[in-house]
Amino acid sequence: MDDLKTPLDTMARPLIALMKGVVVKENDLKLWEQLLDSQVVIRDYVRVMGLELLLDESEGYAWLRTREPVEGEDPLPRLVGRRQLSYPVSLIIAILRKKLAETDVTGDDSRLILSLEEISDAVKVFFPTAANEARMVDKINTHLNKIADMGFIRRLKGQKDTIEVLRIVKAFVDAQWLSEFDNRLKEYIDQTSPDEAAPEDKG
Repeated sequence: MDDLKTPLDTMARPLIALMKGVVVKENDLKLWEQLLDSQVVIRDYVRVMGLELLLDESEGYAWLRTREPVEGEDPLPRLVGRRQLSYPVSLIIAILRKKLAETDVTGDDSRLILSLEEISDAVKVFFPTAANEARMVDKINTHLNKIADMGFIRRLKGQKDTIEVLRIVKAFVDAQWLSEFDNRLKEYIDQTSPDEAAPEDKG
């Protein structure tokens, strides 16, 4: 009986965590080990719900995404919804992804830690000069909270204005996404006059 019971007991906690969002090794090592031990059972379990487990053991993160239907198979309703990102949130994600790529090019395997000021400086160059810079920084901070909820960054304990860019963003934001966003960005800059205010975030 114990042998039959163990896989279900082992998969319950990591499966619940995956249903809530991204599982990161550094956040809970015990949970991560349970996930590794039960990944085969979890893959089979979520497959019947139209999901698949994405797990990067070297980077230390895992998440669920909607499984693409095979030929001749009717697509199932989406259990994991698509996120509609606002322009400012997309811009910040693109900037963070590119900064992460820069660290990879230099061969620096250390964590990517950025201050709110550094992120704000990188973002502000894409917007017309704001009359109230403090208000704009507050908006950027709000956008960062949304990105943190997505699991792409986390705020360092005791350092509210400092964030770590998590490497899972590489899996969500590939070269094609960056290329498409670069085209959107160029179109936006061409259409925006110097006197226009930065767009409000509706997302």
